[in-house]
Amino acid sequence: MTGIRKANVKDAHQIFKILQSYAIKGILLPRSLNSIYEHIRDFFVYEVDGKIAGVCSLHIFWEDLAEIKSLAILPEYQGKGIGKKLVEKCIEDARSLGVKKVFALTYVPQFFEKLGFRTVEKSEFPQKVWTECIHCVKFNECSEVPVLLNLEDQ
Repeated sequence: MTGIRKANVKDAHQIFKILQSYAIKGILLPRSLNSIYEHIRDFFVYEVDGKIAGVCSLHIFWEDLAEIKSLAILPEYQGKGIGKKLVEKCIEDARSLGVKKVFALTYVPQFFEKLGFRTVEKSEFPQKVWTECIHCVKFNECSEVPVLLNLEDQ
């Protein structure tokens, strides 16, 4: 099978390994295996011949706000549109849930801008800043760029 599907518990170890490889490089924040299990329903995976080539998750923050998190594609599969397809799937999921705004914190805002997101201030997401960011080791020196997609505008 090749394509996107919802993750299941059997995928957790592969998801962890992919995310960990980027966390070690400082490109993604680390996620524990336990956290992946707890949030497995948030994840989509892109599978190529039985191997997970990429992952992405949609985390609901509030009735009108969701975050795209943990977008990671194995190096050998980058540049093939997998990341775009995963983000589009998360946006589709957000729409089906009735979410009005989707955001991401990223080091590559250009990628999200090509998908219709715009750069904004972190202060637009107090739910994120004061529930998750405050506990991050990079809180005072975060260089991630917040991007937002308003689904009502589309």
